[in-house]
Amino acid sequence: MEALIKHSGLVAVLDQANVDTDQIIPKQFLKRIERTGFGKFLFFDWRFNEDGTDNPYFILNQERYQGASILLAGPNFGCGSSREHAPWSLSDYGFKVIIAPSFADIFYSNCFKNAMLPIRLPSEQLSPVIAKVLSTPGYRMTADLERQLISGQPDISIPFEIDSFRKERLLKGLDDIGLTLQKEHLITAYEEKTGQ
Repeated sequence: MEALIKHSGLVAVLDQANVDTDQIIPKQFLKRIERTGFGKFLFFDWRFNEDGTDNPYFILNQERYQGASILLAGPNFGCGSSREHAPWSLSDYGFKVIIAPSFADIFYSNCFKNAMLPIRLPSEQLSPVIAKVLSTPGYRMTADLERQLISGQPDISIPFEIDSFRKERLLKGLDDIGLTLQKEHLITAYEEKTGQ
């Protein structure tokens, strides 16, 4: 898994509460067996009209948000079923950082397993940032995981909290397999000792 230490990017706003995993990646796209290629289905029912054309009113179809890699979202982002495809689709689309007042627990945990940084920021701190992004086309921000700081010009500098274990995993690029491989010497020693 790729490490995430510091990320700077264009910011998009989806200021809507209770965006569930079926809205993030609809169920008809869960039949794929690989972990890649889900980005084109992200927010499918919102991004596309029934005839398959782009919905010009959806944020990710607007020119100002093309190439966005930081998403500002509403409370309870990622609620609903526990499908890991939701973070896969966000990551495959290009998002590295998601900032919201709150996340569904399983979605939050799955982000860390997929090299994405979910940042919880209280509404009273996030609302002025959303206003700044909406009033400034092309607005860019930086999420510095090492310093636990979100920043943006001219006057945004907000510290954020994160569990130290999850922070370390992202900084080192360790998914569950990577964590296990850190103990490979112990596993090998045990296998040699038991004759396996």
